Amino acid sequence: MTAPALVMVGMGSTDSQVSQVAHSLRQGLQGMRAGLSVHCAFLEHCSPSPSQVVSQLIKQGITEIVLVPLQLTHAIDADERVLAQATKLRGLHGDLRVSVSRPIGPEVSLLTVLDQRLRASLSAHRVLELDGLVLSAARTGDVRGNALLARRARQWSTHHRLPCLTAVADGSGPSVSQAVQGLRAQGRRHIAVGSFFLTATELFHAQADLAERCGVVSVSEPLGSAHEVMDLILARYAFAAMDLLDFGFEEIEEEPARHLTIA
Repeated sequence: MTAPALVMVGMGSTDSQVSQVAHSLRQGLQGMRAGLSVHCAFLEHCSPSPSQVVSQLIKQGITEIVLVPLQLTHAIDADERVLAQATKLRGLHGDLRVSVSRPIGPEVSLLTVLDQRLRASLSAHRVLELDGLVLSAARTGDVRGNALLARRARQWSTHHRLPCLTAVADGSGPSVSQAVQGLRAQGRRHIAVGSFFLTATELFHAQADLAERCGVVSVSEPLGSAHEVMDLILARYAFAAMDLLDFGFEEIEEEPARHLTIA
């Protein structure tokens, strides 16, 4: 039995580097699972769209697809636009079976990548002193995602024995400048920003520029196509693919109850 196709769904951007990260993830996943059909699609700004990818897959005879949302701050609920795409695809293609996985979410393994990116940035800027951290994300997520992101900030803070505040770029919570001001109010002067972004989207650049204007010592690059990200995508895919399995159980008619007559 052929495994369902894996279609990663990103938000998209006018910056070509964003799509390059998605394609790098696709190539990495294809290398890890040679027999798996792996693709990437985008909701806006760049192509291909989920509909375009699925149309090509159907021409290849593939009728089972798992959509994996590339969201870091949502832990349970996928973006409504991804769910709408799944509904649209089912309506357009009657024989198509589509499952939407959980988003990537703020998993603890990503703190390792965050650390690697920040250490590289600190080294490049020759930073020798650090007394505060900001965990910067694109947007607030679902309830579970927000709780986990706050937990990750506490874990990161504990690991480095430094205070850490969170910031979001979409205006739904404290901005990076507010987080920096909060740390400065505690007497912190050498503050670095860890970017909990998958790619360098417009929101990432806006947060990074704002952070630099606030005088932070360093801003890390996004997580990118790290191996830990690929592992999470495969885990989300595997779990969602279970919903498409047909175990072949046939409905069994119940026999009439037999009553024992005692003479």
